Amino acid sequence: MTRPVFEPESLPVVATGSHLPPVTGDILTPDGLRARFEQTLEWTPEPIIEAPWRDTHADPRVAAVLVPLVVREHGLAVLLTQRADHLNDHAGQVSFPGGRHEPFDDDATATALREAQEEVGLAPSRVEILGALPDYLTGTGFCVTPVIGLVHPPFALKMDALEVAEVFEVPLAFLMDPANHEERLFRYEGGERRFFAMPYPREETATGTDEQPASSTGTHHFIWGATAAMLRNLYRFLAA
Repeated sequence: MTRPVFEPESLPVVATGSHLPPVTGDILTPDGLRARFEQTLEWTPEPIIEAPWRDTHADPRVAAVLVPLVVREHGLAVLLTQRADHLNDHAGQVSFPGGRHEPFDDDATATALREAQEEVGLAPSRVEILGALPDYLTGTGFCVTPVIGLVHPPFALKMDALEVAEVFEVPLAFLMDPANHEERLFRYEGGERRFFAMPYPREETATGTDEQPASSTGTHHFIWGATAAMLRNLYRFLAA
């Protein structure tokens, strides 16, 4: 099936998570997260709502992303990237640093750390791994393991301009408040696609690296699709 083309920001919001409680502040701390990941919790991942526009008989491509939670004085922040517009997969979208598993990677954590270093120059030595969320199967045929890690300053970033157009941070508290979780709907001939979105207002100046500010256009960072769905799963895990 040919993948339908659509503009996600223009699609209607059909629901939000405003009826759900936000994650409490005591959990959204380094110690709170460490304790959470040490527990065995019963929780249900969000149902995958992406339409399977790939060949359902083909094996998914194994990949991993790092969900980098930066330890700031004012609270934890999620480090995200805006992918370059010319890429074949998920061009121009907001993503976590990550990519395909390579044969020399020992595991998903090794893949996530390697890709984060290659894409944004984040040194693995600055990352404290907490654990991982269940794999997420994207509509484009990737089976992605989200690896959660605390990023301890000081650290310097250096973007790979071939893959990354911008690096920015969003407060974890904003993303763990389900009132900020939108569910949007795209109808097309033969079906429909529902997906999560978490638009975040841009600051006056977005952060490109520790030394160089990134460009800032538009009014929001539009976090949607697989990235938003994995953040929604993080919410479900922390709220369990």
